Parts: sequence; C-alpha cells; structure tokens
Amino acid sequence: MDLESLKEIRITGLKVNYYYICKRKLWLFSKNLSFEKNNDKIILGQILHENYYKSEKERDILIQELISIDIVDDDYIREVKSSDKMEKADTMQVVYYLYVLKQLGIEKVGLINYPKQKKKKEVHLTKQLEQELLEALKDIEKIVNQPKPPKLEKLPYCKKCSYFEFCFA
Repeated sequence: MDLESLKEIRITGLKVNYYYICKRKLWLFSKNLSFEKNNDKIILGQILHENYYKSEKERDILIQELISIDIVDDDYIREVKSSDKMEKADTMQVVYYLYVLKQLGIEKVGLINYPKQKKKKEVHLTKQLEQELLEALKDIEKIVNQPKPPKLEKLPYCKKCSYFEFCFA
C-alpha cells in the first residue's frame, strides 16, 4: 500500500495497534466511538508518555497525518508504552511507522521503551514483518468499512479495556 492509499483510508498507528489487540475495538474506534478518556490505564499511559523523555526536543512528531511518533532522534524512532503485555501490537505499530517512513525515503530503527519493566525492544523493518503488515493493512481496511462491528470475542484482557462496558453490557 502506498502513502496515498493509507491517507485515503486513514490508517493510523493506533488502528494498527488495535488490530492486533481486538478487531471489534478497531472497528468501534474507527467509527469515533471512543471511551478511552475515562479509562484509568489510558490516563496512566498518557501521564507516563508526557513525563518520559521530557528533555527530548523531537517529541510527538505527526507525519503525513497518519503517524504520531513519540520521539525521533538521529538513529531511532521511539515509542513509550506503559506495559509490555501487548508487545505484538506495540511492535506492529512501530513496524507501521517504519513502513510509512520508508515510503518517504527515511530509514530508521524502532525502539519501544517499557519504563515500568525497565525494558527496551529494538524493532527493524524486515521483509517478513513488512509482508505481515501489508496483509494487516488490507484486513484493517475491510474491517473499518464493514457496516457492523466484528463479532464479540471474549479475550483475557477485556475486563481492563475501555470498551468493556460497551461490549458486555
């Protein structure tokens, strides 16, 4: 998928992240149904994001109205996450950022910081991850264009999700 296609269907990094967490959450979020402002985990994540790497000059960089990178330096793009419980989703979000940058002729390495666990994970845009991402982007496009949300699936982390009451009430 090229940048114009991505812009047209408005696939953001958060949508890629949600795709790997819950397809129903992705659909609801894409329809502007967001319950995250009242979720304690989201609020804690925002506080962590605001306070981590305060001294960095290149923060919250919006690129092509598609991706918002937490921190950019000479070698890395960095994402700060409060927990590594959704590591696959976090990784694929960074892979997406690296893919968009590649489309712009910029090559970087991703770095995910999990400060609470004192853990860092380096992410490289490999051919295998790029192929997986391209398949996911096609699937994301299908999901967000469906007239109804995907079928409810009870996942181990549903109780902590900001959409829990909406899905299970």
